[in-house]
Amino acid sequence: MLKAKLGIAPIAWWNDDLEELSDDVSLDECLRQAAEAGLTGMETGRRFPMNMDELGPVLDKHGMSVCGGWFSGLLLDGDIEVEKDRIAEQHAFFKAAGAPCIVYGETARSVQGERNTPLAQKPKLTEAEMDAYGRKVSDFADWCAKEGMPLSYHHHMAAAVETEAELDMFMKHSSVPLLFDAGHMAFAGGDNFRVIENHHSRISHVHAKDIRKDVVDGLNRERESFLDAVIKGAFSVPGDGSLDFEAIAKALAAKGYEGWFVIEAEQDPVANPPLEMAKKGRAELSRVMKAAGYKVVA
Repeated sequence: MLKAKLGIAPIAWWNDDLEELSDDVSLDECLRQAAEAGLTGMETGRRFPMNMDELGPVLDKHGMSVCGGWFSGLLLDGDIEVEKDRIAEQHAFFKAAGAPCIVYGETARSVQGERNTPLAQKPKLTEAEMDAYGRKVSDFADWCAKEGMPLSYHHHMAAAVETEAELDMFMKHSSVPLLFDAGHMAFAGGDNFRVIENHHSRISHVHAKDIRKDVVDGLNRERESFLDAVIKGAFSVPGDGSLDFEAIAKALAAKGYEGWFVIEAEQDPVANPPLEMAKKGRAELSRVMKAAGYKVVA
């Protein structure tokens, strides 16, 4: 039987791009709520200390582990040696924490954090540019893996690798493990099942993010930004949006994926209380894991 682990990202409690969309809770309370919801892993965020001497006892208290965490990469315009220095602290911390991977998100030229920049103004690369970029990220990922902590590449709205076609091109020109995010791919207009079919051998981490299709379809991408979409409620947890996570889980299971399914839904914690959302997401993932033939393990 395939094994799955269920985790969550702290963005449900504290938004790193829009700090006003944050719940006024401590790290301890965040982990307590995640554990109460029945989750066993938490990705890192801005309120996490970067050392296990401080974080370890808090994780142990709630029976939680580090199941990943975001790194804001700049390789599109930057230098590999500089990025090695930038990632060094997180790399060492994740090794000590026994994390499965570091989530690499490309932020060079990305407009994902710019409230006043429309989605339509995202960066776009030619195939030659993508070729050079893919080789650079591959070299960096190879170094990270050799040093003991692999990367998982996150395709992301408003970034250089957003659409299904861009992901296909990036995968063609790279050898990097892939973080599959159903919500971001659906938001970008891609076909989640085709992505799984085409790139399943490279999927090493999964973000279980849902979308509210009516909100996404109603966006004016020539005028509204990614952060506008977040504020409007474009994202939610599995079971609270429009995506068929049972079909997604079955598609991943059919290709033999095992590992983390991490609930990640940036939204207003006042309108969408994090504990309630975590419980709803956990319940839906538990249901679809059973339907897909996964055994959920700690």
